[in-house]
Amino acid sequence: MNTRHLTSALALGAVGALALAGCASGNQAEGGTGGGGEKGTITLGFLPSWTDGLSTAYLLEDQLGKLGYDVEMQTLTEAGPLYTGLAQGDVDIYPSAWPELTHKSYMDRYGDKIEDLGAYYDNAKLTIAVPSYVDIDSIEELKANAARFDGRIYGIEPGAGLTKQTQETMLPGYGLNGDFELVTSSTAAMLTELDNAISAQKDIAVTLWRPFWANDAYDVKDLEDPQGLMGDPEALHFLGTSGFAEKYPDAAELIEGIQLDDEQYGSLEDLVVNEYGEGREAEAVDAWLEKYPEAFSTQRD
Repeated sequence: MNTRHLTSALALGAVGALALAGCASGNQAEGGTGGGGEKGTITLGFLPSWTDGLSTAYLLEDQLGKLGYDVEMQTLTEAGPLYTGLAQGDVDIYPSAWPELTHKSYMDRYGDKIEDLGAYYDNAKLTIAVPSYVDIDSIEELKANAARFDGRIYGIEPGAGLTKQTQETMLPGYGLNGDFELVTSSTAAMLTELDNAISAQKDIAVTLWRPFWANDAYDVKDLEDPQGLMGDPEALHFLGTSGFAEKYPDAAELIEGIQLDDEQYGSLEDLVVNEYGEGREAEAVDAWLEKYPEAFSTQRD
């Protein structure tokens, strides 16, 4: 485990802990596109500890700034307030949503006030993972080995769709209620537990997802899910508040043209989160654009 990855994760967790609990407007994150903005202001809402949205938020900040918009970065700590902000118009864009399965409950509640601006990645999935040295390969094997894991699966934020899927579907579906407790707190805390366990070569099970840089930073493997209770693969979407495309047609056109494959997405996330890190996100996006100058169809100079 390269220490820069853990440092980045802990820094992001600290940012998340200090982030707003709601969607009050007027708070621009350091590094936002101040100046210019002759076309108005677009607010991006994201969760810093969920690095898929962190990386695509800074990509959009760069591209929308080049279109002439002032971009305000709004950080939150849970998905629920972010969907509320979208529905109320306090946030203009959620730059990496999981609306098909993981966040379906939020879409069921707020979907009529939210606009789908397009999917940028089509193979996202939720997983239960263990270090590669652990000699079990399937979720079905967890029940017989509960003592080895101290009856715990380490999860992320309580309001995450991954948490809901694990708690309400996977655990009862595999008969793990009573044998396992899902321990939730934050993404950074989960990664700390994983890092500590791997350093000590101890057994640990965690909730993870793909795409996520931690799958490459740590030597882990996804447990097989023969019943499919962690859900099918889904696409990651850009979501806008209702009426966004009509109000900002050029921005909507640009966003619709973003289509990233595994290599492109993985490189973007690694550059923003790890190679450059907090405070240097704009440099990371510039480096990524140099590496993939034609990554999406409406690329601007």
